[in-house]
Amino acid sequence: MANTPNKVPKRVVIYPRDIENITGLCPRTARQMHLKIRKYYGKSASEFVMTYEFSERSGIPLSIVESFIVD
Repeated sequence: MANTPNKVPKRVVIYPRDIENITGLCPRTARQMHLKIRKYYGKSASEFVMTYEFSERSGIPLSIVESFIVD
């Protein structure tokens, strides 16, 4: 059997730091935006905000959001 490397999928959650990098917002504003998105979707503090949810709420195409997500 051939040895194939495990491919790690791209990250699907977005953090306030990612929002800073994508939008150029200051850290506080990015955290506020992240919180507003979480509240809009009715998520608790322990639940993640997904990249597609950020894309829908911000109006930034998902392909652009994903291009900024680097692991």
